[in-house]
Amino acid sequence: MAFTKKAQTFHRETGQRNALLRSLARSLVLQERISTTEAKAKALRPFVERLVSYAKTNTLASRRLAQTRIHDASAVKKLFDTIGPRYTSRTGGYTRIIKRTKRGANDARKLAYIAFV
Repeated sequence: MAFTKKAQTFHRETGQRNALLRSLARSLVLQERISTTEAKAKALRPFVERLVSYAKTNTLASRRLAQTRIHDASAVKKLFDTIGPRYTSRTGGYTRIIKRTKRGANDARKLAYIAFV
């Protein structure tokens, strides 16, 4: 019985892939809406949703967990001060992916916006 892969690799090694998700999450937290490829947005969504769940509890342990995930103090501060309290009554689904048009003939990757709801 074959099992499907849990995460996309993006043709990168584990460390590079984690760094990619970390930088995308940092940008999303700081800017609250970013443009990326559709595949990266779909991979980023569970990563960011978990961070927002940490920010909703707002304990020292959850701050440290968020700090180990994104490695940026200013992003963690904004996550816990503004984004986390915004979703206290919401049980999930903090982000939305909005599909855009393709880039063009030479590079036909599907583009998307990922933003907080």
